[in-house]
Amino acid sequence: MNAVVSEQHPSFRQTLRVHGLSLPRTRLEILQVNVGKLCDLACEHCHVEAGPKRTEIMQGETVARILELLDDAPGVHTVDLTGGAPELNPHFRMLVRGARNLGKTVIDRCNLTVLFRPGQEDTAEFLAEQGVNVVASLPCYTQDRVEKQRGLHVFEPSIKALQKLNSLGYGLPDSGLELDLVYNPLGPSLPPPQAQLETDYRRELRLHFGIVFNHLFTITNMPIKRFLHLLDREGRTEQYMQTLLDAFNPQAAMHVMCRTLLSVSWDGQLYDCDFNQALELPLGGRRRTLWDIENLAEVERGPIAFADHCFGCTAGAGSSCGGALT
Repeated sequence: MNAVVSEQHPSFRQTLRVHGLSLPRTRLEILQVNVGKLCDLACEHCHVEAGPKRTEIMQGETVARILELLDDAPGVHTVDLTGGAPELNPHFRMLVRGARNLGKTVIDRCNLTVLFRPGQEDTAEFLAEQGVNVVASLPCYTQDRVEKQRGLHVFEPSIKALQKLNSLGYGLPDSGLELDLVYNPLGPSLPPPQAQLETDYRRELRLHFGIVFNHLFTITNMPIKRFLHLLDREGRTEQYMQTLLDAFNPQAAMHVMCRTLLSVSWDGQLYDCDFNQALELPLGGRRRTLWDIENLAEVERGPIAFADHCFGCTAGAGSSCGGALT
């Protein structure tokens, strides 16, 4: 389900033209891999509608093909693993080890609670051993706001998971183990300024829980899938889309992540970003898989499939998987 701007408003492509912007792909730097939609949580803002009952999961042969292509991709410096909960994929460690052996930075987008699920007892230690960067979802530093977005009984294990990661060196100076946090707004509003919110998080988490971290990323809720369903139920879809339209920022548009990132789905399909993947909008409007390309450089300099949900990445300070863009 995609957000559609009403007829009285310009589309995203029209808005780009008004501002004289052309946004082709540039050099590929990041390979983002969605290893499956299985998750132990079902957060209301989740754009892939992940949850405990999802069965889509990346198979070993797809992981092997990813590693084969990465072996011939010196320009790709980062492999960004997402889901669902990436750690629940049975081939997660194979992919992590393979990418690290190729000298790539690996990011694990961790929901934190998964670290206490059966079979995951040593996952935190594995991540530290492999030098994986952890990007952890924590939509607030207070229990009520976290559990309103992510479900009951989520806050305490999230805090314990962060404390465990700290005990392994994550977030500590000179440890080499990066721990970043992710903030999503609770409702249909833009994130507050990232730098100020990071200061607030740092103060509150250290004061109340002794937790330290490296950076905070603010990410705008995308008007698609589960969050769009919520907006529709509350009658606030048009209001939210107008908020995004009014806050369009040409400077943020110049730095959208899809220009340097390739998204791979659990079944090997190629997309411009994780949001397009959720909507099944193929790479540049042309359906391709990992097996249809000889190398990752083939996707460089090509067109990007834009749609009106892209206003979410270009509003205000901008939004990407690495936080604000400006």
